[in-house]
Amino acid sequence: MLTDIEIAQAAELRPITEIAERVGLGPDEIETYGRYKAKVPLDIVRARTGREGKLVLVTGINPTPAGEGKSTVSVGLADALTLRERNPVLCLREPSLGPVFGIKGGATGGGYSQVVPMADINLHFTGDFHAITSAHALLSAMLDNHLFRPNDLGLDHRQITWRRAVDMNDRALRHIVIGLGGRTGGIPREDGFVITAASEIMAIFCLADGLQDLTERLSRIIVGYTREGEPVRAGQLDAQGAMTVLLKEAVNPNLVQTLGRTPAFIHGGPFANIAHGCNSLSATRAGLALGDIVVTEAGFGADLGAEKFFDIKARFGGLDPRAAVVVATVRALKMHGGVARDALGGEDVDAVRRGFANLQGHVENVRKFGVPPIVALNRFASDTRAETDAVLELCRELDVPVVEADPHSRIGEGCLELADLVCDVVENGDAAYRPLYPSDMGLAQKIETVATEIYGADGVDFAPAAAQGLERLEAIGMGTAPVCIAKTQYSFSDDPTLLGRPSGFRIAVREVVPSAGAGFVVAKTGEIMTMPGLSARPAAVGMQVNEDGEIVGLA
Repeated sequence: MLTDIEIAQAAELRPITEIAERVGLGPDEIETYGRYKAKVPLDIVRARTGREGKLVLVTGINPTPAGEGKSTVSVGLADALTLRERNPVLCLREPSLGPVFGIKGGATGGGYSQVVPMADINLHFTGDFHAITSAHALLSAMLDNHLFRPNDLGLDHRQITWRRAVDMNDRALRHIVIGLGGRTGGIPREDGFVITAASEIMAIFCLADGLQDLTERLSRIIVGYTREGEPVRAGQLDAQGAMTVLLKEAVNPNLVQTLGRTPAFIHGGPFANIAHGCNSLSATRAGLALGDIVVTEAGFGADLGAEKFFDIKARFGGLDPRAAVVVATVRALKMHGGVARDALGGEDVDAVRRGFANLQGHVENVRKFGVPPIVALNRFASDTRAETDAVLELCRELDVPVVEADPHSRIGEGCLELADLVCDVVENGDAAYRPLYPSDMGLAQKIETVATEIYGADGVDFAPAAAQGLERLEAIGMGTAPVCIAKTQYSFSDDPTLLGRPSGFRIAVREVVPSAGAGFVVAKTGEIMTMPGLSARPAAVGMQVNEDGEIVGLA
């Protein structure tokens, strides 16, 4: 059986100019990066008028080590729509090097449902992440230089909120002390790193509407506070212009292809557990301008990625999602039903039924946004007929459309039934998207609304620091911003051990921080961290370049 990278390396890719032609782009309208990658300038996309593609979100249940295959289903659905000649465009996030070399692996799909060139996309791609990391580093350098030079803004070095960033899992950088180089080494102070996917610049990058909007958003970043409690912004350091220079090319969406030769925009990559978890708004708009059906994906379970897609991205972007595919597997449902990972091979219909409560919760949540859900049951070889039938039966009792899907083993063909169902739902016109809460609701109430309505919590407990943070954010004019809750992806709750559909719990918010340039407020819950660490045996251990110069071990 071929590995994902072996399948990708054996594929016969088409020149990116040919893929661009599928969506009406000529060779002079794209900027090629070799034969199989290109960027599409934003002004070219804006010039395309008249087409209004239909937007379909792919989300899932709370992830488990058993695997769900959300990205794989996204690619499979797009390729199935290509087989049905529906002129689809796929929009996904760029992978972060942290998970690629950590425990999760790459983010280009799997089996015969992949975006390619797989190794390029999973590694340096077109350099977008490096540009974002560099822009973040520039602001950090200018901030500390301002502290070292005459600090005419009165910035309090004890109230610096801007941390550094690197696109790698490195727990040793979570908390550091800088400025220890003597008289010319800067001001000694505590600092730390976030992973690039959690950088506010990544969020800005994914929500900006062009270079001017990007520059304005960068200028609004809050880097810290004065002794009087007044916010100090990147614009007061005159950093936004140079940061935009570093991001000028990166903001253009990246065009690649699937194994089924479906055009795919892969652009931006915020995590959904610690950020808003969606690909760039500019890439999604490019897809809607060039294709008839756009398939996009939001990270982790619907309690995280989908909620933020609906309450942040769609709200800001004026998007009109027509359907949401909720991906589940029998294996994952059994884990949510209490089966240990090493016992998943045995049939256990009762565990499937118990674990179905997790899927039911996500389906019900999607409906709260006025978007019709569709369940895609991603098949694994170990699934038994009785287990599969149990899921299908429970979905019908829930009155949610459901189909089995096999995206992994066949290019597009294993998702044809899903594609047909998606087309029926999209064309039926039943969608009436609406955010969960209005903008003028108070920040604390917004957090409580998400916690009670989406997570099923009994309420929210705000730590004193979080309560003070809410007061400060309301005072500086961020009260109308949406909230982005940083929470474990493994559970509806903020406790990763509470699987299924837990009840009788409360959400603990320990810190609330502004993401003023992105336009939302981040509420950190439980033990969630913005800098992951590596596992005892990270994926990097098995990677190498062989004698033929080919990468092996990249998952």
